[in-house]
Amino acid sequence: MFKGKKNRKFSVVCFVIFMLTLSCKQRQTTESDVAKQDMPSRVASESIKWSERMLISEMKRFPESWMLDFHTKPKWSYPNGLVLMAAKRVYDKTGNETYYNYIYDYPNTMVKPDGSILTYDLDKQNLDMLKSGDVLLYVYEKTKEERFLKAIELLRSQLNTQPRTSDGGFWHKKRYPHQMWLDGLFMAEPFYAQYTKTFSSGQEAVTAYNDIVHQFDLIQEHTKDSKTGLLYHGWDESKTQEWANKTTGTSPNFWSRAMGWYGMALVDVLDVLPEDHPGRKRLIGYLNTFADALLGVQDDKTGLWYQVLDQGDKEGNYLEATGSAMFVYTFAKGANKGYLPASYKTVALKAYNGILQNLISEDKDGIISLNQCCAVAGLGGNPYRDGSYNYYVNEPIRANDPKGTGAFILASLELDK
Repeated sequence: MFKGKKNRKFSVVCFVIFMLTLSCKQRQTTESDVAKQDMPSRVASESIKWSERMLISEMKRFPESWMLDFHTKPKWSYPNGLVLMAAKRVYDKTGNETYYNYIYDYPNTMVKPDGSILTYDLDKQNLDMLKSGDVLLYVYEKTKEERFLKAIELLRSQLNTQPRTSDGGFWHKKRYPHQMWLDGLFMAEPFYAQYTKTFSSGQEAVTAYNDIVHQFDLIQEHTKDSKTGLLYHGWDESKTQEWANKTTGTSPNFWSRAMGWYGMALVDVLDVLPEDHPGRKRLIGYLNTFADALLGVQDDKTGLWYQVLDQGDKEGNYLEATGSAMFVYTFAKGANKGYLPASYKTVALKAYNGILQNLISEDKDGIISLNQCCAVAGLGGNPYRDGSYNYYVNEPIRANDPKGTGAFILASLELDK
């Protein structure tokens, strides 16, 4: 009898332990399931659009927004501005505060209490450094932090002292004298235009808008090829650079991303330029001839574009991701806004599908990558970049260059993908 009671007590204790263990396991499973909702595998969900998937993927690759472009320490640089302004549009669409915090962290890290900017050097007169001013304009509008306003004014002051060509074009950098590059239009003009809209009025605003349009006028005048309608990467007014044509001053080739920068600059400035500005019609005209020229060199099979635009059949050339993504954004936005015929939306969709089919890959966690990105290209400098075909096709190629991922996010948003 005593032995039976003891066994029953033992059984009750075992049952209680079993139930507690089961409850603990169930709780752990529930906690694990909740945790998994924030794991990268969530990115693979088909309910998340490509724009958001790419932004999440970028945030996984670069947990701090100053790390964008593979930086190992904080640096004021233009790719950050491109990706973060694309992130701003994803935030506008989703309301996810995580995205806003990621955007805010960059200026919060880079701008000191006195408004000075880490690693920024005004004396270098580098147009690239103005691109992230777009982010400052955005966060200042939301926070009204005085240091951001001071930093904005610092960047705007650069335009007052930026060296110019004899006909008024901004030099790309002080160390590249007498040169205008297509890149510079995207780096400077959207910031210049948005600053003018926000802070300027009267004659000051008129003068600024005229100056902005003038930069596009000069690029059309000096870099457009009369035969193809394509735009050369750069123009040297002095015609002294080794890469410069001794008659025209233009560089020798049509680089995909250079034209991509220019197209994005056009559609972004048109967002801000007053409807009644006399230069507006010209910019829309430039956009249309730009788009028509690109149709002539688009790859029929994939809908993409080559690194050197007009030499797709030449050995070493490749379908390049950053320029292709920029063209998709430009065409889709141009069509959406009515700047381009509606048919360009179809062109954009074909190219976008070409990106998804040929240039996007996904890892086991659902993190997506954009492949076949030209890492960097320029003209002159040391070591010297001669702008030749062999130069462009032999520059490093990498995945997830932010100049491509940022453009891909923007393109996805315009196509609601």
